[in-house]
Amino acid sequence: MIRPSRPALAGALLAAALAHGPARADEAVTICYNYGCLVEAEARFSEAQLAEVAARLLRADSALAERAIVAQVLGQLYRWAGEQLPIGADRPGDYLDFGEHGTMDCIDHATSTTRLLTMLAERGLLRFHSVEPVRRRVRWLVTQHFSAVLRETHADAPEGGARFAVDTWFGEHGDPAVVLPLEDWLNGEGPNVS
Repeated sequence: MIRPSRPALAGALLAAALAHGPARADEAVTICYNYGCLVEAEARFSEAQLAEVAARLLRADSALAERAIVAQVLGQLYRWAGEQLPIGADRPGDYLDFGEHGTMDCIDHATSTTRLLTMLAERGLLRFHSVEPVRRRVRWLVTQHFSAVLRETHADAPEGGARFAVDTWFGEHGDPAVVLPLEDWLNGEGPNVS
């Protein structure tokens, strides 16, 4: 007897659940760009795209694994959004792409990433985390930076567990998010971009 591999079995179970579950329409998420959410436009994700994302996230067997997959999934969601919106012009940081239509500062990224994470949570795809409000860090009294935040969820900790910055601003458009403990992020950790 030939047994299917775990990923193949998980994919088959997901396909069966999607086939027998309630039909859903494509999902629209509002994405911010052109700095400070100056422009907002909807990116639409098809059920086939979201099924692909779901299959990846459902492989997570721990909070650590889920964060690693979330980082990758966010990059994919941004790539798909960049096929519809001018955000494909976005570069790391704030100055490599200055003046280009479709660029995103940390406010755009934090707001849009929080919206994407909320979509995933509302679809039941975040099993080890909850989405928290955007956080801001201030350094040297004049520089500030914003990030989306996830909190680990634990049955034995009603207030939840550790919190993590989920920051898509650091990389090229569509790169995986940088995920690190919130306290480290608040203390200035993260890749150095110009």
